[in-house]
Amino acid sequence: MSVLTPLRSTVRHPSFRLAVTDMAGTSLGIAAWGLVTGVAMVKSGMPVGMAVFMSLLVYAGSAQLAVIPLLSVGAPLWVVWLTAACVNLRFVIFSSMWRSYFAHLPLRQRLALGYFSGDVIYVAFMKRFPEPRPAPEQVPYFWGAASTNWLAWQVPSIAGILLANAVPLSWGLGFAGVLALLGVLLSLLFDRATWLATGVAATAAIAAFALPLKLNILVALAAAVAAGLLMEAVDRRRHKPDLLLVPADSVMPPGELEHVEAGDVVPLREERHP
Repeated sequence: MSVLTPLRSTVRHPSFRLAVTDMAGTSLGIAAWGLVTGVAMVKSGMPVGMAVFMSLLVYAGSAQLAVIPLLSVGAPLWVVWLTAACVNLRFVIFSSMWRSYFAHLPLRQRLALGYFSGDVIYVAFMKRFPEPRPAPEQVPYFWGAASTNWLAWQVPSIAGILLANAVPLSWGLGFAGVLALLGVLLSLLFDRATWLATGVAATAAIAAFALPLKLNILVALAAAVAAGLLMEAVDRRRHKPDLLLVPADSVMPPGELEHVEAGDVVPLREERHP
């Protein structure tokens, strides 16, 4: 069997095309964001080759935008690394959710999924598959969303890097980047927890604006993560787990084991009496 056969079957799957359609609307905002980030990297003094390498390797627009001002003012390396790590802490939460869908896949595939994962992909995927259990159409859907998002980011980002010196600052691309970020942000606000975390982050960023080296970004991120974790803890306390009756001689399926580990279900095994 050809190596390209699984790839062709994935691309031809209806869920792949459905994901491309779902991502079409947000791709315009992602493209504008990528273009602004590419220009900003070069305008901050980063060499073109390093900027392209960063775009392809890091592939995290929010982290790139967060560290660019720090790099331009010569912030200590630990501040740059800590900022990028804090910005990307949300992916730890995302990965705990992805586990319910992709834990059965080989490590190599899961690593690839981790690289291509993104905020907008996560939102689109969860809207289509709210039940945390594996399904055959989930992998094609993920790759349809991931390929659309990756191209929508990388092509404009690299174009911005290569054309940065030809783009005058008077065009106001910084403001365009803010508008693009706002559009992407609004698409991610889908429940009470995300709205609360966003409000807390905005308030903390404004309150700590006077801190040097853009440290108000770190303060805002820490406050948002703390608010999100607090909301999740409160929701878990309010949520009463369901009882699952397990036959005496049966083996619990992997999907149900994941619900037990997450605390959503309490297993109650039948007893066999002579």
